[in-house]
Amino acid sequence: MGLDRTDIAPAEPSIAHTPAGPIEYVDVGTGPAVVFLHGSPGGYDQGALMARFLGGSHRVIAMSRPGYLGTPLGPGTRTPAQQAGLVDALLTELGIERFAVMCWSGGGPAAYTLAAAAGDRLAAMVAVAAVSTRFDPRSTLRGRLELSEEMLLFTRVGQWLATTLAAKAPSTAISTLLSGEGDLSRAQIRALTDEIVADDDQHALVTDLFGTVSGDRKAGFDNDFDQFRDLDLPLGNIIAPVLAIHARTDADVPYEQSRIAVDQAPDARLETVDTGTHLSVWLGPDAARLQSLIGEHLASSPR
Repeated sequence: MGLDRTDIAPAEPSIAHTPAGPIEYVDVGTGPAVVFLHGSPGGYDQGALMARFLGGSHRVIAMSRPGYLGTPLGPGTRTPAQQAGLVDALLTELGIERFAVMCWSGGGPAAYTLAAAAGDRLAAMVAVAAVSTRFDPRSTLRGRLELSEEMLLFTRVGQWLATTLAAKAPSTAISTLLSGEGDLSRAQIRALTDEIVADDDQHALVTDLFGTVSGDRKAGFDNDFDQFRDLDLPLGNIIAPVLAIHARTDADVPYEQSRIAVDQAPDARLETVDTGTHLSVWLGPDAARLQSLIGEHLASSPR
């Protein structure tokens, strides 16, 4: 496994026309198949970016979940179970029988549901700061404010602000992002921002990341948070080994979400980042270690 951000080259998405509906995706790299399910908001572009470090060892299938970019949201693609069925339809279309799944944040419900339904077809699961049980940030003032800020990203003005700020004032853009992703002090945010700006790979990744959360993603975002309020996932039915990674100081998805998943899944372990953010796997001092841990988990799972 390589950590070079160029391991997976950017790819134009394809549309798979499956019995469950059209699905936008990219299929890059070679090796054992890993499906990446992106966050809220996100898309195939976010999945490909976040799974880029696996490009030297795996075939990565990164799809847009329903309501994001080119995958339409409809009555039959709203729930985690329906979205898991959509992923399975894509795998069938691609001729993939056995696979691993990796998810981040809001991709958790569909990924956990897929893992429970896949049985021994699933080689392994990696869940990064993932939603696993009932979650409603709209129940708190802070959560409502953060959701309002994210909603701005779906407008033309918000999209322009996100990409322009990242290009013209990267330190400001990065520190603003980190402030919303981790419960850290101002001094810790400044130090982490300086570290990311000084690291060419992390700086490039975070710049690219801004482009994967804006634009035509509002329908999927709204649906995700509607679904999160009433989650009851079959976590106990997952038989594949699960690696969950979460920072205690995650300000976006509470650490408790991963602890609950690990307590219920039969073969699961939790890698805790004591001081980090929602993006610790990709940004910050723990990134290389955590990415190596993910590679080891996927490599050690039976194929």
